[in-house]
Amino acid sequence: MGPHRKALRTTAVGAVSATLFAGTALGLAPTAQAAPHPVRFVDIAGEGGTVLKANVVTPSDTAATARYPLLVMPTSWGLPQIEYLAQAQKLADSGYVVVTYNVRGFWQSGGEIEVAGPPDVADASKVIDWALAHTPSDPAHVGMAGVSYGAGISLLTAAHDERVRAVASLSGWADLIGSIYAGRTQHLQAAAVLDGASIVTGRQGAEVRAVFDDFYSSNLAKEPELIAWGKKRSAVTYVDRINRNGTAVMLANAWGDSVFPPNQAADFYEKLTGPKRLELRPGDHATAELTGLFGLPNDVWKSTARWFDHHLRGEDNGIDREPPVRLKSRSAGPYENYADWKSAGATERKIALADSRTIRAGVNSGADGGVVFLSSILDQVAQVPPMASIPLLPRRWAAVWQSEKYPSAQQVRGTARLHTTLTPTKESGTLVAHLYDVGPLGLGKLVSHAPYTFHGRTPGKPFGVDLELYSTAYDVPAGHRLALVVDTVDPLYIEHNPSGAQLTFSSPANDPSYVSVPLREQ
Repeated sequence: MGPHRKALRTTAVGAVSATLFAGTALGLAPTAQAAPHPVRFVDIAGEGGTVLKANVVTPSDTAATARYPLLVMPTSWGLPQIEYLAQAQKLADSGYVVVTYNVRGFWQSGGEIEVAGPPDVADASKVIDWALAHTPSDPAHVGMAGVSYGAGISLLTAAHDERVRAVASLSGWADLIGSIYAGRTQHLQAAAVLDGASIVTGRQGAEVRAVFDDFYSSNLAKEPELIAWGKKRSAVTYVDRINRNGTAVMLANAWGDSVFPPNQAADFYEKLTGPKRLELRPGDHATAELTGLFGLPNDVWKSTARWFDHHLRGEDNGIDREPPVRLKSRSAGPYENYADWKSAGATERKIALADSRTIRAGVNSGADGGVVFLSSILDQVAQVPPMASIPLLPRRWAAVWQSEKYPSAQQVRGTARLHTTLTPTKESGTLVAHLYDVGPLGLGKLVSHAPYTFHGRTPGKPFGVDLELYSTAYDVPAGHRLALVVDTVDPLYIEHNPSGAQLTFSSPANDPSYVSVPLREQ
């Protein structure tokens, strides 16, 4: 536990600093320009009478009998109630009543942090009640939107309150367990960011503190409780209700989201049966939406406005006739449009993982997923993902397989999948699979990765492993090759490798091992 606690403290310090900077910047942004619409700051009684600090922006030309579509926007984790003011002004210009509010447990709102629990969902419905009673809003045209925490609460509210007709979930989650416990592995740095930010800007209750502590402690006895706690806070648990309500759902996430990886958003999108849209682009958690929070031109917020204009205002802007899946590659280039998620990576290419490889566990080989936020932001801004020299990786600690050189560019689109046979020497263990784009000099650029943890296995007995790597869009240049690197330690995650453990990867003739890479049809 020593290294885990040290990593947690280091990451938490960074998270706290980033949160304070972001909160200060967002707090100053709205005051830097004159607001075209008056902003009314109000107190709204949430569930159980908890005071929620909110602000209201209405269209300028409100008439006594006029009614306007209502947008309710819960704040992001750790950010103040003025987070959305720039966008609220723009939406009011278009004819919306916009109510944004600080979720319970953060900043000046009352109560304790519930992590999108039932009180948070009930709060959102109370805010809708208040808005319908105190603003010129139309009860037949109610929508919700938010970034990150606000996105998750918006989806959950849509499942429990049928008045919500349209949702825009920006950098949110649909599956909390699939986000920070994917591969049965604790996503340490992501959890530390959330934990550290909430300590600075909010009030953790006993339950939330216990959840974080149990998460870090790797106590398997608590695993069923943690999973049940997370499922209660996941929109995918209630997807049938959203489908029954016919809610129009737009999902926008980033390929490199360190907190809520894109896989869970794509999986949730596939389960939706009503009007839906999926947008994935380069960036990390909430970085794709960030410039829009300052009122600058932004693709995500532009799509959000068009989504609501059609589904709440009835505007015939064509968004319902466009291909609903919109992707942008991390390797630059224009947006790509697809009829569905599976069409993006319609061609499958398998890389055979022949021969047997044995590695020793517990040492970082140098193949890593990067640093939370920093690595994906560098990739977004400068197309510089985490790198490793593939020839120099120590084979004692890393298993390496490479494809042939590709004569033409390979456009990876979607979710790569690893299938292999693993024989451990201990009953527990963790592995991390990394897929690299390898150039002529052997320098590998990270295409994708994912962790996998097992418990309760019989030492010496082989078993099959099927692992989905994080979904991505990346162009491998002609003359390069792909490499799969598997090791056992990555600072992003808590690892479960006992001292002296070894992992052997094999490829039986009747069940060969491979990596399946989805490619754009050319």
